[in-house]
Amino acid sequence: MHYPSNMNRFFCIANAILPIFCVVSAGMFPVGLYYALIESPADYLQGDTVRIMYVHVPAAWGAMICYLIMATASATFLIWNHPLADLVARAAAPIGASFTLIALVTGSFWGQPVWGTGWVWDARLTSVLILFFLYLGYIALVNAFEDPDRGGRSGAVLALVGAINVPIIKFSVDWWNTLHQSSSLLRIHGPSIAPEMLLPLLLMGCAYFSLFVVMMILRLRGLYAGRLLRQMRMAATSR
Repeated sequence: MHYPSNMNRFFCIANAILPIFCVVSAGMFPVGLYYALIESPADYLQGDTVRIMYVHVPAAWGAMICYLIMATASATFLIWNHPLADLVARAAAPIGASFTLIALVTGSFWGQPVWGTGWVWDARLTSVLILFFLYLGYIALVNAFEDPDRGGRSGAVLALVGAINVPIIKFSVDWWNTLHQSSSLLRIHGPSIAPEMLLPLLLMGCAYFSLFVVMMILRLRGLYAGRLLRQMRMAATSR
């Protein structure tokens, strides 16, 4: 891991794959939405309301994956004090917060016609809302200090403490009685979702992932440039 963790090498790799993921993201979203809105059938119980799933579920996946990336980068920063790990955690936080907000809003739109309410304080919804506040708390904490290292360490501790919420979100439907159904994809006997619905769901998942990679690289560029500018200003004032 020493080779890609070098700043110059990392950004050489990132700049090389950025155009690829831009093209993939620009192509996957129209294809995924076409299959989600036109080709996929309506659900026999939910009707066309089920099409919200193709935006809601990949956003929820992205929200949890972003937090795992943020927590892993935070642990790396605390243990090895690597500046790239701090930048990765900072870059992932706003993206993960955006995905979480999309999941909450679309879930509310989905729940209103299906459950008869847009919000209930069950385990799954409450834990996802906590995830959103953890993202906001991390963003506020890392920017609350003039010293970036101090802010990064404080935010890293919060990210690691909040990581316990991710398995709670995943297994909440198994541990407690919730309005959410159990997992339809990660099952011992294979996915229970119909192939006609599984295809657009996976396409949208790939679209979200490619968009995440694009936003991460752009965010890392900006954060790294800001850090270099700050160091140049400090060097100039110390002369």
